[in-house]
Amino acid sequence: METVDLAIIGGGQSGLSTAHIARGMGITPVVLEAADDAVGSWPHYYDSLSLFSPARFSALPGTPFPGDPWRYPTRDEVVAYLRDYAAALDADIRTRTRVASVAPTRNGLAITTEDGAKLLAKRVIAATGGFGRPHRPDLPDIETFTGRVLHAADYTTPKDFAGMRVIVVGAGNSAVQIAADLGPHARATLVTRGPLKWMPQRIAGRDFHWWTIRSGLDTSALGAKLQAGKTMAVIDDGRYKTALASGNPDHRPMFTHLSHDSVTWTDRITENIDAIILATGYRPDLPYLAGTDALDGGGLPIHRKGVSTTVRGLGYVGLEYQRSLASASLRGSWRDAKYVLKRLPGS
Repeated sequence: METVDLAIIGGGQSGLSTAHIARGMGITPVVLEAADDAVGSWPHYYDSLSLFSPARFSALPGTPFPGDPWRYPTRDEVVAYLRDYAAALDADIRTRTRVASVAPTRNGLAITTEDGAKLLAKRVIAATGGFGRPHRPDLPDIETFTGRVLHAADYTTPKDFAGMRVIVVGAGNSAVQIAADLGPHARATLVTRGPLKWMPQRIAGRDFHWWTIRSGLDTSALGAKLQAGKTMAVIDDGRYKTALASGNPDHRPMFTHLSHDSVTWTDRITENIDAIILATGYRPDLPYLAGTDALDGGGLPIHRKGVSTTVRGLGYVGLEYQRSLASASLRGSWRDAKYVLKRLPGS
Protein backbone atom coordinates (compact mmCIF):
# COMPACT_ATOMS: atom_id res chain seq x y z
CA MET A 1 0.00 0.00 0.00
CA GLU A 2 1.35 3.42 -0.98
CA THR A 3 1.85 5.79 1.96
CA VAL A 4 1.35 9.54 1.47
CA ASP A 5 1.65 12.55 3.75
CA LEU A 6 -1.51 14.33 2.57
CA ALA A 7 -4.24 13.14 0.23
CA ILE A 8 -6.55 15.78 -1.24
CA ILE A 9 -9.74 14.36 -2.69
CA GLY A 10 -10.91 16.64 -5.49
CA GLY A 11 -8.84 18.61 -7.98
CA GLY A 12 -11.06 21.64 -8.45
CA GLN A 13 -10.55 25.13 -7.07
CA SER A 14 -10.57 24.01 -3.41
CA GLY A 15 -8.27 21.03 -3.97
CA LEU A 16 -5.79 23.06 -6.00
CA SER A 17 -5.77 25.85 -3.41
CA THR A 18 -5.15 23.30 -0.68
CA ALA A 19 -2.27 21.72 -2.61
CA HIS A 20 -0.64 25.14 -3.06
CA ILE A 21 -0.94 25.96 0.64
CA ALA A 22 0.34 22.50 1.62
CA ARG A 23 3.47 22.93 -0.50
CA GLY A 24 4.14 26.25 1.21
CA MET A 25 3.93 24.51 4.59
CA GLY A 26 6.41 21.83 3.55
CA ILE A 27 3.73 19.16 3.14
CA THR A 28 3.82 16.90 0.09
CA PRO A 29 0.26 16.51 -1.30
CA VAL A 30 -1.26 13.95 -3.63
CA VAL A 31 -4.40 15.22 -5.39
CA LEU A 32 -6.95 12.59 -6.40
CA GLU A 33 -9.31 13.87 -9.11
CA ALA A 34 -12.07 11.75 -10.67
CA ALA A 35 -12.31 13.69 -13.94
CA ASP A 36 -9.92 13.84 -16.89
CA ASP A 37 -8.85 17.36 -15.98
CA ALA A 38 -8.18 19.20 -12.71
CA VAL A 39 -10.74 21.97 -13.29
CA GLY A 40 -13.53 20.90 -10.95
CA SER A 41 -17.16 21.26 -11.95
CA TRP A 42 -16.67 24.43 -14.01
CA PRO A 43 -16.93 22.78 -17.48
CA HIS A 44 -20.38 21.46 -16.52
CA TYR A 45 -22.00 24.77 -15.61
CA TYR A 46 -24.39 26.48 -18.02
CA ASP A 47 -22.92 28.20 -21.06
CA SER A 48 -23.78 31.79 -20.10
CA LEU A 49 -22.35 31.65 -16.57
CA SER A 50 -19.90 34.34 -15.56
CA LEU A 51 -18.40 35.10 -12.17
CA PHE A 52 -20.21 37.40 -9.77
CA SER A 53 -16.89 38.77 -8.53
CA PRO A 54 -14.26 40.61 -10.59
CA ALA A 55 -11.14 38.78 -11.78
CA ARG A 56 -9.12 40.72 -9.18
CA PHE A 57 -11.02 38.93 -6.40
CA SER A 58 -11.29 35.53 -8.13
CA ALA A 59 -7.76 34.18 -8.14
CA LEU A 60 -6.23 31.18 -6.41
CA PRO A 61 -3.18 31.80 -4.21
CA GLY A 62 0.01 32.72 -6.00
CA THR A 63 -1.45 33.31 -9.47
CA PRO A 64 -3.45 36.44 -10.40
CA PHE A 65 -6.29 36.01 -12.85
CA PRO A 66 -5.00 37.26 -16.24
CA GLY A 67 -6.46 40.23 -18.11
CA ASP A 68 -8.47 43.19 -16.90
CA PRO A 69 -8.76 42.74 -13.12
CA TRP A 70 -12.19 44.41 -13.00
CA ARG A 71 -13.91 42.25 -15.62
CA TYR A 72 -16.18 39.31 -14.74
CA PRO A 73 -14.59 36.15 -16.18
CA THR A 74 -16.73 33.66 -18.09
CA ARG A 75 -17.09 29.98 -17.31
CA ASP A 76 -14.61 29.03 -20.03
CA GLU A 77 -12.07 31.58 -18.79
CA VAL A 78 -12.24 30.02 -15.34
CA VAL A 79 -11.72 26.55 -16.82
CA ALA A 80 -8.64 27.76 -18.71
CA TYR A 81 -7.29 29.50 -15.59
CA LEU A 82 -7.70 26.37 -13.43
CA ARG A 83 -6.10 24.18 -16.09
CA ASP A 84 -3.06 26.45 -16.26
CA TYR A 85 -2.90 26.67 -12.47
CA ALA A 86 -2.89 22.88 -12.12
CA ALA A 87 -0.19 22.51 -14.79
CA ALA A 88 2.10 24.92 -12.93
CA LEU A 89 1.42 23.48 -9.48
CA ASP A 90 4.22 21.52 -7.82
CA ALA A 91 1.99 18.65 -6.78
CA ASP A 92 1.23 15.06 -7.74
CA ILE A 93 -2.19 15.42 -9.42
CA ARG A 94 -3.74 12.09 -10.40
CA THR A 95 -6.69 12.54 -12.73
CA ARG A 96 -9.17 9.77 -13.61
CA THR A 97 -8.81 8.62 -10.02
CA ARG A 98 -12.16 8.40 -8.26
CA VAL A 99 -12.06 7.66 -4.54
CA ALA A 100 -14.42 4.87 -3.52
CA SER A 101 -13.86 4.90 0.24
CA VAL A 102 -11.88 6.39 3.11
CA ALA A 103 -11.54 4.32 6.26
CA PRO A 104 -9.88 5.31 9.55
CA THR A 105 -7.16 2.93 10.73
CA ARG A 106 -4.67 2.91 13.58
CA ASN A 107 -1.97 4.20 11.26
CA GLY A 108 -3.90 6.82 9.28
CA LEU A 109 -6.69 6.98 6.73
CA ALA A 110 -6.91 4.14 4.21
CA ILE A 111 -8.09 5.26 0.77
CA THR A 112 -9.38 2.88 -1.88
CA THR A 113 -10.01 4.13 -5.42
CA GLU A 114 -12.59 2.73 -7.80
CA ASP A 115 -9.87 1.06 -9.85
CA GLY A 116 -8.65 -0.79 -6.76
CA ALA A 117 -5.58 1.30 -5.87
CA LYS A 118 -4.90 1.72 -2.15
CA LEU A 119 -3.18 4.54 -0.27
CA LEU A 120 -2.55 5.17 3.39
CA ALA A 121 -2.64 8.90 4.20
CA LYS A 122 -1.56 10.59 7.40
CA ARG A 123 -4.04 13.36 6.58
CA VAL A 124 -6.96 13.67 4.17
CA ILE A 125 -8.67 16.81 2.90
CA ALA A 126 -12.10 16.30 1.33
CA ALA A 127 -12.43 19.00 -1.35
CA THR A 128 -15.09 17.59 -3.66
CA GLY A 129 -17.62 20.40 -3.39
CA GLY A 130 -21.30 19.79 -4.02
CA PHE A 131 -21.88 19.68 -7.79
CA GLY A 132 -22.21 15.90 -7.71
CA ARG A 133 -25.04 16.12 -5.15
CA PRO A 134 -27.67 18.56 -6.41
CA HIS A 135 -30.43 19.31 -3.92
CA ARG A 136 -33.93 18.42 -5.11
CA PRO A 137 -36.54 19.72 -2.65
CA ASP A 138 -40.01 18.30 -2.20
CA LEU A 139 -42.46 20.28 -4.32
CA PRO A 140 -46.25 19.97 -4.46
CA ASP A 141 -47.08 16.78 -6.43
CA ILE A 142 -43.77 16.80 -8.29
CA GLU A 143 -43.92 13.00 -8.56
CA THR A 144 -47.06 13.25 -10.72
CA PHE A 145 -45.52 15.55 -13.30
CA THR A 146 -44.62 13.77 -16.55
CA GLY A 147 -42.83 16.66 -18.25
CA ARG A 148 -39.10 17.24 -18.04
CA VAL A 149 -37.66 17.88 -14.56
CA LEU A 150 -33.98 18.72 -14.24
CA HIS A 151 -31.61 20.42 -11.85
CA ALA A 152 -29.57 23.49 -12.73
CA ALA A 153 -26.57 21.12 -12.74
CA ASP A 154 -28.02 19.62 -15.93
CA TYR A 155 -28.94 22.92 -17.60
CA THR A 156 -26.57 24.04 -20.35
CA THR A 157 -28.25 26.27 -22.94
CA PRO A 158 -31.67 27.92 -23.41
CA LYS A 159 -31.78 26.59 -26.98
CA ASP A 160 -32.73 23.20 -25.54
CA PHE A 161 -36.03 24.77 -24.40
CA ALA A 162 -36.91 26.84 -27.46
CA GLY A 163 -40.65 27.50 -27.66
CA MET A 164 -41.39 25.69 -24.39
CA ARG A 165 -43.23 26.76 -21.25
CA VAL A 166 -40.66 26.49 -18.44
CA ILE A 167 -40.70 27.03 -14.68
CA VAL A 168 -37.47 27.78 -12.82
CA VAL A 169 -37.56 27.09 -9.07
CA GLY A 170 -35.19 29.03 -6.81
CA ALA A 171 -34.38 32.45 -5.39
CA GLY A 172 -30.61 32.63 -5.79
CA ASN A 173 -28.24 33.92 -8.44
CA SER A 174 -28.36 30.77 -10.58
CA ALA A 175 -32.15 30.67 -10.60
CA VAL A 176 -32.47 34.28 -11.73
CA GLN A 177 -29.67 33.94 -14.28
CA ILE A 178 -31.18 30.80 -15.82
CA ALA A 179 -34.68 32.29 -15.94
CA ALA A 180 -33.34 35.41 -17.67
CA ASP A 181 -31.24 33.22 -19.97
CA LEU A 182 -34.40 31.37 -21.05
CA GLY A 183 -36.46 34.52 -21.65
CA PRO A 184 -35.59 35.14 -25.32
CA HIS A 185 -36.06 31.46 -26.24
CA ALA A 186 -38.91 30.15 -24.08
CA ARG A 187 -41.80 31.40 -21.96
CA ALA A 188 -40.28 31.27 -18.51
CA THR A 189 -41.49 31.84 -14.96
CA LEU A 190 -39.31 32.13 -11.88
CA VAL A 191 -41.04 30.76 -8.77
CA THR A 192 -39.93 31.38 -5.19
CA ARG A 193 -41.33 30.73 -1.71
CA GLY A 194 -40.72 34.33 -0.69
CA PRO A 195 -39.64 37.68 -2.12
CA LEU A 196 -36.38 37.99 -4.00
CA LYS A 197 -33.50 39.72 -2.24
CA TRP A 198 -31.30 41.98 -4.34
CA MET A 199 -27.73 43.21 -4.04
CA PRO A 200 -26.46 45.86 -6.46
CA GLN A 201 -23.34 44.78 -8.32
CA ARG A 202 -21.81 48.20 -7.74
CA ILE A 203 -22.14 50.49 -4.74
CA ALA A 204 -20.79 54.05 -4.94
CA GLY A 205 -18.89 53.14 -8.09
CA ARG A 206 -17.22 50.00 -6.69
CA ASP A 207 -18.07 46.32 -7.04
CA PHE A 208 -19.77 45.22 -3.85
CA HIS A 209 -17.02 42.61 -3.26
CA TRP A 210 -14.61 45.53 -2.84
CA TRP A 211 -16.73 46.68 0.08
CA THR A 212 -17.10 43.27 1.73
CA ILE A 213 -13.37 42.60 1.40
CA ARG A 214 -12.33 46.06 2.56
CA SER A 215 -14.67 45.86 5.57
CA GLY A 216 -13.49 42.37 6.52
CA LEU A 217 -17.00 40.92 6.24
CA ASP A 218 -15.94 38.65 3.37
CA THR A 219 -13.56 36.62 5.52
CA SER A 220 -15.13 36.98 8.96
CA ALA A 221 -16.96 34.31 10.92
CA LEU A 222 -19.73 36.85 11.49
CA GLY A 223 -20.47 37.06 7.76
CA ALA A 224 -20.78 33.28 7.53
CA LYS A 225 -22.98 33.14 10.63
CA LEU A 226 -25.33 35.81 9.30
CA GLN A 227 -25.66 34.13 5.89
CA ALA A 228 -25.66 30.41 6.76
CA GLY A 229 -28.99 28.73 6.03
CA LYS A 230 -30.24 31.68 4.01
CA THR A 231 -30.50 32.25 0.28
CA MET A 232 -27.89 34.77 -0.82
CA ALA A 233 -29.17 37.97 -2.38
CA VAL A 234 -29.21 38.11 -6.17
CA ILE A 235 -26.29 40.19 -7.41
CA ASP A 236 -27.57 42.46 -10.16
CA ASP A 237 -26.06 45.09 -12.42
CA GLY A 238 -29.56 45.98 -13.59
CA ARG A 239 -30.00 43.27 -16.21
CA TYR A 240 -32.00 40.84 -14.10
CA LYS A 241 -34.49 43.29 -12.63
CA THR A 242 -35.00 44.58 -16.18
CA ALA A 243 -35.57 41.06 -17.48
CA LEU A 244 -38.17 40.34 -14.78
CA ALA A 245 -39.85 43.68 -15.41
CA SER A 246 -40.28 42.65 -19.05
CA GLY A 247 -42.60 39.82 -18.01
CA ASN A 248 -40.50 37.06 -19.56
CA PRO A 249 -39.36 35.69 -17.25
CA ASP A 250 -42.08 36.66 -14.84
CA HIS A 251 -41.92 36.03 -11.10
CA ARG A 252 -44.62 34.19 -9.15
CA PRO A 253 -45.11 32.53 -5.75
CA MET A 254 -44.63 28.78 -5.51
CA PHE A 255 -47.36 26.86 -7.33
CA THR A 256 -49.89 24.92 -5.28
CA HIS A 257 -50.30 21.82 -7.42
CA LEU A 258 -48.82 19.86 -10.33
CA SER A 259 -50.51 17.30 -12.51
CA HIS A 260 -49.00 15.18 -15.26
CA ASP A 261 -48.68 18.13 -17.69
CA SER A 262 -49.88 21.26 -15.89
CA VAL A 263 -49.38 23.57 -12.94
CA THR A 264 -51.91 25.31 -10.71
CA TRP A 265 -50.96 28.74 -9.39
CA THR A 266 -52.00 30.41 -6.14
CA ASP A 267 -54.81 32.22 -8.00
CA ARG A 268 -56.19 28.76 -8.99
CA ILE A 269 -55.39 29.27 -12.66
CA THR A 270 -54.05 26.10 -14.32
CA GLU A 271 -51.83 26.01 -17.40
CA ASN A 272 -49.79 23.47 -19.30
CA ILE A 273 -46.03 23.42 -18.84
CA ASP A 274 -43.22 21.52 -20.50
CA ALA A 275 -40.31 21.60 -18.06
CA ILE A 276 -39.24 22.46 -14.51
CA ILE A 277 -35.66 23.49 -13.70
CA LEU A 278 -34.63 23.23 -10.06
CA ALA A 279 -32.03 25.88 -9.25
CA THR A 280 -32.12 24.81 -5.63
CA GLY A 281 -28.49 24.45 -4.65
CA TYR A 282 -26.23 21.57 -3.68
CA ARG A 283 -25.12 19.55 -0.69
CA PRO A 284 -21.58 18.32 0.14
CA ASP A 285 -20.75 15.39 -2.14
CA LEU A 286 -18.96 12.93 0.15
CA PRO A 287 -20.05 9.36 -0.75
CA TYR A 288 -16.57 8.01 -0.03
CA LEU A 289 -17.07 8.85 3.67
CA ALA A 290 -20.24 6.77 3.99
CA GLY A 291 -19.94 4.15 6.69
CA THR A 292 -17.54 6.23 8.77
CA ASP A 293 -18.32 8.49 11.71
CA ALA A 294 -17.52 11.54 9.56
CA LEU A 295 -21.10 12.24 8.44
CA ASP A 296 -24.40 12.83 10.19
CA GLY A 297 -27.66 11.10 9.29
CA GLY A 298 -28.21 13.46 6.38
CA GLY A 299 -24.81 12.86 4.85
CA LEU A 300 -23.41 16.20 6.04
CA PRO A 301 -19.90 16.44 7.52
CA ILE A 302 -19.50 16.71 11.28
CA HIS A 303 -16.80 19.32 11.72
CA ARG A 304 -15.67 22.52 13.35
CA LYS A 305 -14.52 25.11 10.81
CA GLY A 306 -13.46 22.34 8.44
CA VAL A 307 -11.72 20.05 10.92
CA SER A 308 -13.54 16.76 11.50
CA THR A 309 -14.54 16.31 15.12
CA THR A 310 -15.19 12.59 14.70
CA VAL A 311 -12.39 11.26 12.44
CA ARG A 312 -8.77 12.02 13.30
CA GLY A 313 -6.72 13.42 10.42
CA LEU A 314 -9.72 14.36 8.27
CA GLY A 315 -10.51 17.89 7.14
CA TYR A 316 -12.65 19.73 4.61
CA VAL A 317 -12.07 22.65 2.27
CA GLY A 318 -14.71 24.26 0.07
CA LEU A 319 -17.79 23.80 2.24
CA GLU A 320 -20.26 26.64 1.92
CA TYR A 321 -19.80 29.14 4.78
CA GLN A 322 -17.21 26.84 6.34
CA ARG A 323 -15.52 29.79 8.03
CA SER A 324 -16.62 32.84 6.02
CA LEU A 325 -18.73 34.14 3.15
CA ALA A 326 -15.82 33.39 0.80
CA SER A 327 -15.21 29.80 1.93
CA ALA A 328 -16.55 28.02 -1.17
CA SER A 329 -15.22 30.57 -3.65
CA LEU A 330 -12.13 30.87 -5.82
CA ARG A 331 -10.88 33.73 -3.66
CA GLY A 332 -11.57 32.21 -0.26
CA SER A 333 -10.83 28.50 -0.12
CA TRP A 334 -7.09 28.94 0.46
CA ARG A 335 -7.64 30.62 3.82
CA ASP A 336 -9.69 27.66 4.99
CA ALA A 337 -7.03 25.28 3.65
CA LYS A 338 -4.36 27.02 5.75
CA TYR A 339 -6.58 26.97 8.84
CA VAL A 340 -7.44 23.28 8.50
CA LEU A 341 -3.96 22.03 7.62
CA LYS A 342 -2.48 23.74 10.67
CA ARG A 343 -4.91 21.85 12.88
CA LEU A 344 -4.63 18.32 11.49
CA PRO A 345 -2.29 15.89 13.28
CA GLY A 346 1.29 16.03 12.05
CA SER A 347 1.08 19.55 10.58
